[in-house]
Amino acid sequence: MHIPQLRLQRFLAVTTTTAGIYTFFLGLCIASVTIRAAPAPVTLILTTEDSPPYNMLVDENIAGIATDKVRELMKRAGLGYRLDLLPWRRAYELAVAQKLTCVFSTTRTPEREELFKWVGPLASTDWVLYGKAERKLHLTTLEEARPYVIGTYNGDSRDAFLRAKNFKVDTAPDENLNPAKLMADRIDLWASGRYEGGTLIMRQGLAKKIVPVLTFNRVNLYLACNRQTPDEVINQLEASLHTMLKDGTSTRIEHLYDLKTPH
Repeated sequence: MHIPQLRLQRFLAVTTTTAGIYTFFLGLCIASVTIRAAPAPVTLILTTEDSPPYNMLVDENIAGIATDKVRELMKRAGLGYRLDLLPWRRAYELAVAQKLTCVFSTTRTPEREELFKWVGPLASTDWVLYGKAERKLHLTTLEEARPYVIGTYNGDSRDAFLRAKNFKVDTAPDENLNPAKLMADRIDLWASGRYEGGTLIMRQGLAKKIVPVLTFNRVNLYLACNRQTPDEVINQLEASLHTMLKDGTSTRIEHLYDLKTPH
């Protein structure tokens, strides 16, 4: 009579332990499913430079054609972000080195292609050589600029482009310094964007003293994201940009800015 009772007790103990282990692992599975179903929201760090009319300070706020488009991209994609206005080299190097960081407005070049994941284009610009009006320089090709010293700024794609072709380049730490360098004859020509350079010339009251001499390239400008940015984030941003182009939002943003250049 006592032996069957002992077996029954052992059976119940084993059954209870097995049920407990099963319940424990079932709980882990449920928890695992719950975690995957609610991923942490993505927040991007966005860096840019002062380069009107694409990115600039307006009444203490960062604005501009590219900036306004990027803000709308983030809104439509449902992504959080922090936006920092920095010197270009710092803005660029952060995006290269730091995950979940993107920089704009970035020229897409073969040398940069594998450094980033790309969203865009956000805008386009012409590369222009500017000169002093009083020198009356006339150039028809970039090759004709070879005897001259050309001003650029640190980390800019025009600087890399001209250096790769062995032009005489004088690099400033900041683009804002180049108009003054040109007027002081420290450089013969200044390589900038049509609208970026034109805006700086007008800001500094030099519209009749500095003039475009040669347009030598046309490029598109992008949002360039660190290689560790998830593909699904890039796809969300690309899809949002496509809808902005399709519904006319991109064009409306461009029309908010009066694009003037010196003649």
